[in-house]
Amino acid sequence: MFSLDSICARRWTKSCILAAALGSWLLLLWGAANMQSPLAHLMMPTSAWSIENWLAVFIMWVIMMAAMMLPSAAPMFLCFAALSRSRNEGTRTLLFVLAYLALWIAFSVAATAAQWALQSIGLISPMIVSRSSVLSGGLLLIAGLFQFSRIKHACLRACRSPLGFLLSDWRPGLWGAWGMGMRHGFYCLGCCWALMALLFVGGAMNLLWIAALTGLVSLEKLAPKGELVARALGGVMIGAGVAKWAWTSLP
Repeated sequence: MFSLDSICARRWTKSCILAAALGSWLLLLWGAANMQSPLAHLMMPTSAWSIENWLAVFIMWVIMMAAMMLPSAAPMFLCFAALSRSRNEGTRTLLFVLAYLALWIAFSVAATAAQWALQSIGLISPMIVSRSSVLSGGLLLIAGLFQFSRIKHACLRACRSPLGFLLSDWRPGLWGAWGMGMRHGFYCLGCCWALMALLFVGGAMNLLWIAALTGLVSLEKLAPKGELVARALGGVMIGAGVAKWAWTSLP
């Protein structure tokens, strides 16, 4: 039997997650619709990167990761919040979510550095779209093969079973919540890093590509038989990577 306070708290948690995800998508939409704005130019440097370019590109990646990962992570957040409230520890939920996001912020740092490196050697454009069939095919092959790996499926199982993860990894206290959030973030990162790398193939400023990858991540984590979805997706990506390389080798 849920109390009124519990129901209100659950609605508040849902509302916060929805607002954060929706806000991130609205920021991405604004950026795509205002490509000539000074901020957009900072996010798409055409020459040597300044400190402002580094900061703008990093913020862009953070917003993208929040927009893409929050929807599929929502069941875990809600389950953690419910268990915490049942133990009179409702304030721990924010730390759990922040720890999870900290892992994706760290990924955003690495993605920013990778973007700079790839752009510096001419493999991607300022629009963050691959200029190299070898790079595109290689990333597709890596992502496709990773879909069949043990690491992928171990991490995917943890992401697909919020209650199982929380019951087996439960830690009390505020530091316990932070540690659990970090651990879940590692599972999520281990599950999805290769799919996120495909942003360099279709373009990190391409909203349709971002939405497609978000949908695939959500299908893997939330749909029935998500493990089969992951394998099927891997087969498609391997085929696309081979086709990309084969097309490149044609006279």
